Amino acid sequence: MQHFQFNLDRDLVFFDIESTGLNIIRDRILQIALIKYNKTGGPPEELSMLINPGIPISEEAMAIHGITPDMLRNKPLFYQVSRQIYDFIGNADLAGYNSDRFDVPMLIEEFHRAGLEFDIKSRRLIDVQKIFYKMEPRTLKAAYKLYCGKDLEGAHDALEDVRATVEVLQGQISKYEGVDYIDAEGHITPAPVRNDIKALAEFTMDQNLLDVTQRLKYNASGEVVFNFGKYIGQKVEDVFKTEPSYYHWIMDKEFSAQVKQIVKSIFESMNPK
Repeated sequence: MQHFQFNLDRDLVFFDIESTGLNIIRDRILQIALIKYNKTGGPPEELSMLINPGIPISEEAMAIHGITPDMLRNKPLFYQVSRQIYDFIGNADLAGYNSDRFDVPMLIEEFHRAGLEFDIKSRRLIDVQKIFYKMEPRTLKAAYKLYCGKDLEGAHDALEDVRATVEVLQGQISKYEGVDYIDAEGHITPAPVRNDIKALAEFTMDQNLLDVTQRLKYNASGEVVFNFGKYIGQKVEDVFKTEPSYYHWIMDKEFSAQVKQIVKSIFESMNPK
């Protein structure tokens, strides 16, 4: 990494974590990496370690980061290295990518379980993703400017917005002709953005999600799991077996008709008349 000297009045620690899942409270850290820039200058310090989470790793998480239980079997538990991590951070400000929503709150929870209160009130938090999203807004107006090279007049008039959307898709097809897509895991999709509606639909649709409100999805084994609430990541069938009242709760609440139709089908298949 090329050395860059930030203008600092206190230390700055960039960090990222990998975890057993996405639930801030129930899941655990299994890898943490930190890079510390000192306010006095000099090369940055690095700290990286694997951690035994003490709980199972979800299949979805394992598919993303590739860290298996065998890799963590002889690694320390978080509380055993918590003081080392805590002292490495010290009074530094924190930076990361999507860190405000995930990494920071999960780190706070882990420190709390280890008996260390990690105060963020006096720290400045820098979420690089927020800078990206604010400086490169994901709006129709911004897309129209990027792909069509024009300012969108009459934005939020329904007909004008539809006309602009047509032009944006035409611009995308032209711009990305012959361009391959490489995802975060390095998988390549050859030229997915092309003048082919079937190909465009397959590229933009998350095949793991079952409903448009994203309440239900398939796990890595192709089983239907909850994507919200206290049972997030758990199989719908397993939850209904142990707590059938949860099915009735869903049916009585303001879930989409699509969600209710899917869970009703699952519940009735488990309880044939």
